[in-house]
Amino acid sequence: MEMWQLLVIIGLFFLVLEMFTPVLFFLNFALAAFLTSIISLRIHNVSYLMLIFVVLSLAFIWFLRPLFVKKNLNKNLSTGMEGKYIDKIATVLEPITQFNGAISIYDERWDARTFDEETIQKGEKVRIIQYDSLIMFVERIGVSRKINED
Repeated sequence: MEMWQLLVIIGLFFLVLEMFTPVLFFLNFALAAFLTSIISLRIHNVSYLMLIFVVLSLAFIWFLRPLFVKKNLNKNLSTGMEGKYIDKIATVLEPITQFNGAISIYDERWDARTFDEETIQKGEKVRIIQYDSLIMFVERIGVSRKINED
Protein backbone atom coordinates (compact mmCIF):
# COMPACT_ATOMS: atom_id res chain seq x y z
CA MET A 1 0.00 0.00 0.00
CA GLU A 2 1.33 3.40 -0.92
CA MET A 3 1.67 6.21 1.61
CA TRP A 4 -0.94 8.42 -0.07
CA GLN A 5 -3.47 5.59 0.14
CA LEU A 6 -2.79 5.12 3.84
CA LEU A 7 -3.23 8.85 4.43
CA VAL A 8 -6.54 8.88 2.53
CA ILE A 9 -7.77 5.99 4.71
CA ILE A 10 -6.69 7.90 7.83
CA GLY A 11 -8.52 10.98 6.52
CA LEU A 12 -11.67 8.95 5.93
CA PHE A 13 -11.40 7.50 9.44
CA PHE A 14 -11.30 11.01 10.90
CA LEU A 15 -14.28 12.06 8.77
CA VAL A 16 -16.33 9.13 10.06
CA LEU A 17 -15.24 9.94 13.61
CA GLU A 18 -16.38 13.55 13.08
CA MET A 19 -19.78 12.34 11.90
CA PHE A 20 -20.29 10.38 15.12
CA THR A 21 -18.91 13.12 17.38
CA PRO A 22 -19.81 16.42 15.68
CA VAL A 23 -17.45 18.63 17.66
CA LEU A 24 -15.61 20.06 14.64
CA PHE A 25 -12.32 18.72 15.99
CA PHE A 26 -11.59 15.57 13.99
CA LEU A 27 -12.41 17.39 10.76
CA ASN A 28 -9.09 19.23 11.14
CA PHE A 29 -7.18 15.92 11.22
CA ALA A 30 -9.11 14.68 8.19
CA LEU A 31 -8.21 17.80 6.20
CA ALA A 32 -4.57 17.49 7.28
CA ALA A 33 -4.48 13.82 6.24
CA PHE A 34 -5.97 14.57 2.81
CA LEU A 35 -3.56 17.44 2.19
CA THR A 36 -0.61 15.34 3.38
CA SER A 37 -1.69 12.54 1.04
CA ILE A 38 -1.40 14.96 -1.89
CA ILE A 39 2.02 16.11 -0.66
CA SER A 40 3.10 12.45 -0.32
CA LEU A 41 2.95 12.12 -4.10
CA ARG A 42 6.08 14.35 -4.22
CA ILE A 43 7.76 13.64 -0.86
CA HIS A 44 8.37 10.00 0.06
CA ASN A 45 10.16 10.39 3.39
CA VAL A 46 7.81 9.12 6.13
CA SER A 47 9.41 11.32 8.81
CA TYR A 48 8.83 14.46 6.77
CA LEU A 49 5.25 13.41 6.02
CA MET A 50 4.53 12.81 9.72
CA LEU A 51 5.95 16.25 10.52
CA ILE A 52 3.84 17.82 7.76
CA PHE A 53 0.71 16.04 9.06
CA VAL A 54 1.32 17.27 12.63
CA VAL A 55 2.02 20.85 11.52
CA LEU A 56 -1.04 20.95 9.26
CA SER A 57 -3.23 19.44 12.00
CA LEU A 58 -2.11 22.07 14.51
CA ALA A 59 -2.52 24.86 11.97
CA PHE A 60 -6.05 23.73 11.08
CA ILE A 61 -7.00 23.43 14.76
CA TRP A 62 -5.54 26.87 15.48
CA PHE A 63 -7.00 28.72 12.48
CA LEU A 64 -9.91 26.81 10.95
CA ARG A 65 -11.65 25.33 14.00
CA PRO A 66 -12.64 28.75 15.45
CA LEU A 67 -14.16 29.65 12.06
CA PHE A 68 -16.07 26.35 11.86
CA VAL A 69 -17.34 26.69 15.44
CA LYS A 70 -18.40 30.32 14.94
CA LYS A 71 -20.25 29.48 11.73
CA ASN A 72 -21.97 26.53 13.41
CA LEU A 73 -23.05 28.68 16.39
CA ASN A 74 -24.49 31.33 14.07
CA LYS A 75 -26.43 28.66 12.18
CA ASN A 76 -27.82 27.19 15.42
CA LEU A 77 -28.99 30.59 16.61
CA SER A 78 -30.98 31.29 13.46
CA THR A 79 -32.48 27.85 12.83
CA GLY A 80 -33.46 24.66 14.56
CA MET A 81 -34.34 24.30 18.22
CA GLU A 82 -33.17 27.72 19.31
CA GLY A 83 -35.30 29.52 16.73
CA LYS A 84 -38.39 27.58 17.71
CA TYR A 85 -38.30 28.38 21.44
CA ILE A 86 -36.27 31.53 22.17
CA ASP A 87 -38.44 34.53 23.19
CA LYS A 88 -41.59 32.39 23.28
CA ILE A 89 -44.04 32.46 26.20
CA ALA A 90 -44.50 29.29 28.25
CA THR A 91 -46.58 28.24 31.26
CA VAL A 92 -44.93 27.06 34.48
CA LEU A 93 -45.92 23.47 35.36
CA GLU A 94 -43.69 23.10 38.44
CA PRO A 95 -42.17 25.97 40.46
CA ILE A 96 -38.92 27.08 38.79
CA THR A 97 -35.68 27.83 40.65
CA GLN A 98 -32.02 27.79 39.66
CA PHE A 99 -31.98 24.04 40.25
CA ASN A 100 -35.32 22.60 39.09
CA GLY A 101 -38.71 23.30 37.58
CA ALA A 102 -40.76 22.62 34.47
CA ILE A 103 -42.62 24.53 31.78
CA SER A 104 -45.10 23.71 29.03
CA ILE A 105 -44.79 25.08 25.52
CA TYR A 106 -46.38 23.73 22.31
CA ASP A 107 -47.96 20.99 24.47
CA GLU A 108 -44.45 19.78 25.38
CA ARG A 109 -43.00 19.51 28.87
CA TRP A 110 -39.47 20.91 29.36
CA ASP A 111 -37.19 21.18 32.37
CA ALA A 112 -36.62 24.83 33.19
CA ARG A 113 -34.29 26.95 35.31
CA THR A 114 -33.83 30.63 36.17
CA PHE A 115 -30.60 32.56 36.33
CA ASP A 116 -31.77 34.42 39.43
CA GLU A 117 -32.37 33.12 42.93
CA GLU A 118 -36.08 33.82 42.57
CA THR A 119 -38.80 31.16 42.45
CA ILE A 120 -41.42 31.36 39.72
CA GLN A 121 -44.68 29.75 40.82
CA LYS A 122 -46.86 27.22 39.01
CA GLY A 123 -49.30 28.76 36.51
CA GLU A 124 -47.22 31.89 35.83
CA LYS A 125 -46.23 32.86 32.30
CA VAL A 126 -42.51 33.05 31.50
CA ARG A 127 -40.34 33.94 28.51
CA ILE A 128 -37.70 31.49 27.31
CA ILE A 129 -34.36 33.28 27.09
CA GLN A 130 -31.87 30.46 26.53
CA TYR A 131 -31.86 26.84 25.46
CA ASP A 132 -29.16 24.52 26.80
CA SER A 133 -29.37 20.86 25.86
CA LEU A 134 -32.66 19.71 27.41
CA ILE A 135 -33.12 22.66 29.78
CA MET A 136 -34.86 25.95 29.04
CA PHE A 137 -33.73 29.03 30.94
CA VAL A 138 -36.63 31.39 31.57
CA GLU A 139 -37.47 34.75 33.07
CA ARG A 140 -40.66 36.36 34.29
CA ILE A 141 -42.47 38.30 31.61
CA GLY A 142 -41.50 41.96 31.77
CA VAL A 143 -37.98 41.25 33.05
CA SER A 144 -35.20 42.02 30.60
CA ARG A 145 -31.60 40.95 31.02
CA LYS A 146 -28.61 40.01 28.87
CA ILE A 147 -28.42 36.27 28.17
CA ASN A 148 -25.36 34.50 29.54
CA GLU A 149 -23.12 33.50 26.64
CA ASP A 150 -20.47 30.82 26.97
